Amino acid sequence: MAFSEKRENNGAAEDSNHSRLIKLREFDDTKLGVKGLVDAAVAKVPEIFRISNNNLDHSSSGSVLTIPVIDLKHPNTTAAAAVRREIVGGIRGSCEEWGFFQVVNHGIPEGILDEMIQGVRRFHELDPEIKKRYYTRDLISGFFLVSNFDLYRSAAASWRDTMGCVAAPDLPPPEQLPDATRDILIEYSKQVKQLSKTILELLSEALGLEPNRLNQLGCGAGQLLLGHYYPACPEPEVTIGVTDHTDASFITILLQDQIGGLQVLHRNKWVDVQPRKGALVVNLGDLLQLVSNDKFISVSHRVVPKRIGPRISVACFLRPLIHKGDTDSPPVYGPIPELLSEENPPVYVEADVREFMRIHSSRGLDEPSPLQHFRV
Repeated sequence: MAFSEKRENNGAAEDSNHSRLIKLREFDDTKLGVKGLVDAAVAKVPEIFRISNNNLDHSSSGSVLTIPVIDLKHPNTTAAAAVRREIVGGIRGSCEEWGFFQVVNHGIPEGILDEMIQGVRRFHELDPEIKKRYYTRDLISGFFLVSNFDLYRSAAASWRDTMGCVAAPDLPPPEQLPDATRDILIEYSKQVKQLSKTILELLSEALGLEPNRLNQLGCGAGQLLLGHYYPACPEPEVTIGVTDHTDASFITILLQDQIGGLQVLHRNKWVDVQPRKGALVVNLGDLLQLVSNDKFISVSHRVVPKRIGPRISVACFLRPLIHKGDTDSPPVYGPIPELLSEENPPVYVEADVREFMRIHSSRGLDEPSPLQHFRV
């Protein structure tokens, strides 16, 4: 190719990128998100959401495979030692093979789960002028509403809006939470904190560690609670609800409604995570893969859009505690020493969590995991 042709091609690419940036800013500046597009009765998915047909395939393996379901029963009763061993064994197999499992009989009343779904829906369907007050890209301070965390970094925007706040160690003051979701947000976060301690204990035992080990490491000290809203999509075949990605957390506890759309990548096939009434989905994040030295895996997952909706889900991310503006040394995590041996040497160097999260937040969701930066 001649130099002049290269220069013309580069110029065309720059013009295209500039045009896309303008469209992204116009969308972001409305502060109405994807819900605003649906309210405006768009018949076509806007260009910023469209994915090349060469890169888009919503198909799954169908009903051939299903992620494991773990019945927590009564894991903390001393009289149920055999039951606990069964639970721990089931979790171990799920974490090694899938990186995903569902839990039932987890202790959170079904009424609270249903009301949390309704609370997220109530907020996202508030008067637009009320919601605009919460729209921001500062996801650290207080309660927020945002559309696409990686809007300016991803190849295509996802068909999703999100409300949320830091839930641990403490929620924002009640007066900072919107009326539509305040009471249930406070109650649900309290319930999930308790459940997260139990799940981290079971994961510790599944790794062959003392039950308190992951809790002592602060794996659930920080928690981010997000309420996702996936509106009905007029052209689901050209976009994605959220692109395939792994979570940067230790674990994520997910509540989803009954519409479906969540898929997990298992042995190079997309598998539907079928909604199960009263169940919660648990998936492992990159930080747990790091501290487990690859014994447990963090796997890619995505949400495919649908013509029906809205689909609503609530994700609680368990992560290290890092305060905005901290001057103290941030937490550092590496493979847990008890899991290492001559036969199983470390495959990761120690990771400064602040740097780990910086890498995670500076990339598009569909880009490689930060784990690759810390491999030996």
